Amino acid sequence: MNTILQLRENRAKKWDAAKAFLDVKRGTDGLLSAEDAGAYEKMETEVVALGKEVERLERLAALDAELNKPIADPLTSKPAQTNTEQKTGRATAEYKKAFWNAIRSKNPRSEILNALQEGTDSEGGYLVPDEFERTLVQKLTEANVLRPLCHVIQTSYGDRKIPVVASKGTADWVDEEGTYPLSDDSFSQVVLGAYKLATMIKVSEELLSDSIFDIEGYVSEQFGKRIGDKEEDAFLNGNGVSKPIGILNATGGAEVGVTTTGVAAITGDELIDLVYSLRAPYRKSAVFVLNDTTVKLLRKLKDGDGQYLWRPGITENAPDTILGHRIITSEFMPGVAAGNKSIAFGDFSYYWIADRQGRTFKRLNELYATTGQIGFLASQRLDGKLILPEAIKVLQQKA
Repeated sequence: MNTILQLRENRAKKWDAAKAFLDVKRGTDGLLSAEDAGAYEKMETEVVALGKEVERLERLAALDAELNKPIADPLTSKPAQTNTEQKTGRATAEYKKAFWNAIRSKNPRSEILNALQEGTDSEGGYLVPDEFERTLVQKLTEANVLRPLCHVIQTSYGDRKIPVVASKGTADWVDEEGTYPLSDDSFSQVVLGAYKLATMIKVSEELLSDSIFDIEGYVSEQFGKRIGDKEEDAFLNGNGVSKPIGILNATGGAEVGVTTTGVAAITGDELIDLVYSLRAPYRKSAVFVLNDTTVKLLRKLKDGDGQYLWRPGITENAPDTILGHRIITSEFMPGVAAGNKSIAFGDFSYYWIADRQGRTFKRLNELYATTGQIGFLASQRLDGKLILPEAIKVLQQKA
């Protein structure tokens, strides 16, 4: 049997056992004894661990499938008739080779510098090769749980102005030969600019000069994780000051759908109210975004029939759900505490991310020379805004 399917079935059985344990061990006051609470915590930890292992195996399977794809199309014609179109600009093999040679070499030769003229940045760095930029974007997607949910666009220069319908016109009943009612749409505009996000790493000269060391993979992994984390935090909590406006921001962010009656608690009814505070067209693609601690609370919620609201994904690649909607966890979502916006629910494709094309690398030869290290700067410019605030609703804890 498929390993992932076995793990999913095992997790579902353990979750059923945990639910049964709660039902049996709760006292007349609805609470568990200290000993029983510890036993339940252990059972729930096993369920969470199995879920994370399933996610890891699914990512591994997806990566294997990607890497096992053929690296070239099969020959379907004579060799003399194959397409000989060459890549241009930063997509050429020459530029890619020169870029990584420059990264490794303290004093690049003139032929390397000449090849890099195509991607010289105004601030003294070099624009990364197209293929590597796509690799880095993939790393950002893996590190940032919001990017796959949001709408990402590419911009080249200047502000990107997005027209938005602020209010829609309406139709009306008209008598025969009556006058048609005039009802226009009104439009507003959202402007996406570009904020700079940057980071730096240091690599020893010995490691950099070692041809076995995968500098491309290392840089991609380090920069992708660092930048991805900062992006995710800003897309949720950014205040628009030198960073994007986040979904949870009071101005320009999502609308409050429900305010809880408890400071540090959430009820099943409040969760249902949150779902239905969102208009039906947005609910079709809506997901929950919350942190792991909040998920832990929601797993214990039941409906009026005593059924748990949380449902583990049983089949391969099936997500965990609450009230039929997928759950996305982010460490940057606030926890359940007074005044916090602990759950966001909605269609996140209405949060637009504008990437200013061209991520830049810069090598620092002298700054860490006394310690035998080379510094590398990476930067990108981007912005993000919620285009339609009504597309996402948040649950806010009582102040």
